[in-house]
Amino acid sequence: MDIGYLKEFVVLAEIGNYLKAADALFISQSSLSKHIKAMEKELNIPLFDRSTRKIQLSPYGETLLPFARKIVNLHYQSTVALMNQIETKHQVITIGSIPSVAPYGITDQIIRFQIENKNITVQLLEDESDQLLQMLRQNRFELAFIRDQNEDSSEFAKIPFADDHLAAVFRANHPLAQRSSVSLEELKDEKFLFLPPDSLMYHLCMEECRKAGFTPHIVYSGSRSDTILELVNKGMGSTLLMRKPIDFLQRHDIAVVDIVPKITTYIQIYYKKEAELSAASRHFIAALQSAE
Repeated sequence: MDIGYLKEFVVLAEIGNYLKAADALFISQSSLSKHIKAMEKELNIPLFDRSTRKIQLSPYGETLLPFARKIVNLHYQSTVALMNQIETKHQVITIGSIPSVAPYGITDQIIRFQIENKNITVQLLEDESDQLLQMLRQNRFELAFIRDQNEDSSEFAKIPFADDHLAAVFRANHPLAQRSSVSLEELKDEKFLFLPPDSLMYHLCMEECRKAGFTPHIVYSGSRSDTILELVNKGMGSTLLMRKPIDFLQRHDIAVVDIVPKITTYIQIYYKKEAELSAASRHFIAALQSAE
């Protein structure tokens, strides 16, 4: 069986969308569909359940997936071993990223890549999502980890990486601190501490509060989440932040309560659709896709 087809099967199974999976694999949607059908014909079994609109693995596909992941990972590792043995010119790739790199495992992936690939150096450039998009347009770098709300864009291809959801943060003795969840409507009388007005999080929180029927009363705006959490602990107000960065800081002197209905954002790897990515950038994406 073609190892490339196995990789395509793994990526499609993980992403669950033919168009997005094709973008992640740098092939056309029709080619991806053709290759999956070729695998199914060779194995004489259906790998995906086509009785529903959503792409779902069949029981046969579920059985194959863990083995396919191992084969794809071994193929990547063998490629790395050969690349490191061959004397090649040292390459440097710059990757853009939102500031919250550690809570989403971005730093772990880059460190892993650097350890495995001695001939490639990764430089990380952090900025807010809007600025990262502008720098992609200006060809400042080829790839960027960007937070969005899964909005459609014909300009960029997106490879799913992680997701997160909005949470409210209260001082420990706040009346809502013991709740497991809270609606935004219940927070209309709160004093809020937000990230800066030029951040995606600020605009997201403002928009969601307005949808809930109120304009938030902002008493503080700052660029550091840890400072905001400390001010919450001191009783200056409450805040709205993504859950994973809060959990990463492991503070036990505040209360973190999920917002319902859930408000989700997505960390995705962006690149320009019309761009011809360098071999190093493609290899970096292959490293992410091979991770078990």
